[in-house]
Amino acid sequence: MSNMLHARQIALGFVLGILLIGGDAWAQRRSVSAAVEITGGKAAKKGDAPGADLSGVVIWLTPADGRALPSAGELKRPRPTITQQNKSFTPHVLVVQVGTSVLFPNKDRFLHNVFSLHDGRQFDLGFYEAGSAKSVHFDRSGVSYLFCNIHPEMTAAVIAVETPYFGASDASGKIAIPDIADGKYILHVWYERSLPEDLNKLEREVDVASGSADLGVLRVQANPYFTSAHKNKYGQDYVPPASSDYSHP
Repeated sequence: MSNMLHARQIALGFVLGILLIGGDAWAQRRSVSAAVEITGGKAAKKGDAPGADLSGVVIWLTPADGRALPSAGELKRPRPTITQQNKSFTPHVLVVQVGTSVLFPNKDRFLHNVFSLHDGRQFDLGFYEAGSAKSVHFDRSGVSYLFCNIHPEMTAAVIAVETPYFGASDASGKIAIPDIADGKYILHVWYERSLPEDLNKLEREVDVASGSADLGVLRVQANPYFTSAHKNKYGQDYVPPASSDYSHP
């Protein structure tokens, strides 16, 4: 009898502990989906070349009631990576939670550099050799546009957000965010080729609940004058190298 009473006390203590931590642990969790359409311009496969690639649209959900969310350290996800290979950054767009470190390996056979001097996380990794890797800790929210000071064709973006509930569209425009607790959230959208004022118009409150986990079609307005042209990290035009394949800058 005493053993049964003891077991009930343990179970009751467990329940109370969960309730004190937060009711989110008991909430129904589901995958939220959305589809993307690009209007007012053309999606791109790479750089400025037009195509039918609808990837690179990022969405994230923040609680409408301001409740606390688990940090990047608590979730212990695998370290995300942006690879430098074939004079490209892969993936071109990466979204992470604030507090995440991103690895930048060089898989080409020549020197690379990664720098970001705009909004978001500003850094310069300097030159580093083939086969080596460096990392950056993204400790604040914002968009960090990445470039290589050697190869002007290399561009990418890291979007750091204050939530673990995020996703990016694939080439067909599909987005999925897994394991979201039921509740009301604010939807945020980012796309490299869109103007901030057009993206702000897409923000809205969504209710993630049974039967309403599909956000529908997000029609993203592209800026027809978008260009990926940029200066080097000294604010100057890039100087063409003497050879396309070299081991020193």
